[in-house]
Amino acid sequence: MLLAELEVWHSRPIAPTRRVSLGHLVLPADPAPGVGGLLLGAVVAAHAPDIDDDLAPDVHRLLAEVERGERVAQPRLRHRYQADRHGLARSLHSLISDGDQLSFEFRGQGSPLQQVLGAIYALERLDATARRVVAPSLRRAYRWRGPLGEAFISSFLGGASGSFTAVTNPTAWALDLLGFPPGTVKPPKKEVTSRFRLRVRDAHPDAGGDSAVAAKLISDLGEARRILSP
Repeated sequence: MLLAELEVWHSRPIAPTRRVSLGHLVLPADPAPGVGGLLLGAVVAAHAPDIDDDLAPDVHRLLAEVERGERVAQPRLRHRYQADRHGLARSLHSLISDGDQLSFEFRGQGSPLQQVLGAIYALERLDATARRVVAPSLRRAYRWRGPLGEAFISSFLGGASGSFTAVTNPTAWALDLLGFPPGTVKPPKKEVTSRFRLRVRDAHPDAGGDSAVAAKLISDLGEARRILSP
């Protein structure tokens, strides 16, 4: 099942000019960062390691300008961002779910910088609230080094599990993890704290919890409390 999609158009390798444009976008970001923000982060993380380190400061400056909703002077990073796609090549990046499993698909022939620029300019299409949440995650993604599996998803989400529910409905994931009954909508903060402490106590190896999974579970419990106690 397709959850999110980013279509980036860009100059071909032999083209004399360097241009970037956006095509079809499916970037749900409610609640932020949502599956759309997660896909943008994955595109950045997958391609940033192959970008010249000297360009990193300008990448981050561009990201900050887009985050603030400012007008971006062109060209940037040797590329011009434009609406016209005539004569450009196409890359397509997707976030797919198969049951409870999430996976990324990257298809294209553009340079790593062009893919990252596409992800950053796509951030501009999100509303201001979502941009403020997604932009810092893109900064973390730019520094990510490693496979784009559950560890990446958890890092991008700030510690939450990389499961389908955690990405698409973090509130439902948090309620379930803390053991609230079905139908619970907004539990009192005192009850959230009480259940968090009880679950952490039970998860700790000293109380008989599985030491192999205790650290991850306790981290997830902390994230669940944060989600339910803004």
